[in-house]
Amino acid sequence: MALKSDRSTLQTDISFFMNEAATRGGVVALSTAGSGAAMDNGTSLVTYSATGSGVKPMGLLMNDMVSIDLTRQHLNQHKDEVQAGGKVTLLQKGWVVTSNIEGTDPNGGDLAYLAHSGNIAVSPLGDNTDSGAKTVVGRFLSDLDEDGYAKVYIDLPNTNLL
Repeated sequence: MALKSDRSTLQTDISFFMNEAATRGGVVALSTAGSGAAMDNGTSLVTYSATGSGVKPMGLLMNDMVSIDLTRQHLNQHKDEVQAGGKVTLLQKGWVVTSNIEGTDPNGGDLAYLAHSGNIAVSPLGDNTDSGAKTVVGRFLSDLDEDGYAKVYIDLPNTNLL
């Protein structure tokens, strides 16, 4: 589990779909955008990006995405599971305690950046330093604990463009 139940949710978005199995607690990026309001447009897709470079972070995934045969078993609603291809809940403002941390040990107050595979990093990755402000997803509110979890404030969409 990459996301603990200790959290404060200020703003969420339910207008995006996700087509792959994934664990909650990581930051998803826009894969394809729908037209207009796109509330029920299946082309508004988010994904865990393979790289943190050149992508647009949209929010922190709050659901477990599963790909199961629904004729044989039910979704586990206690785990807030969603079938792949369904709508997801994205945290855009608020704080969570997550273990999806990449790279060096964060300190409370450090900026949080989108890294590869939905992870959150202390600094922009690779050649992404020129556009680092575009991949800021929030700020670390704590150091890592002994289990590898940190408290992170998520503040998206990021309007701090260079």
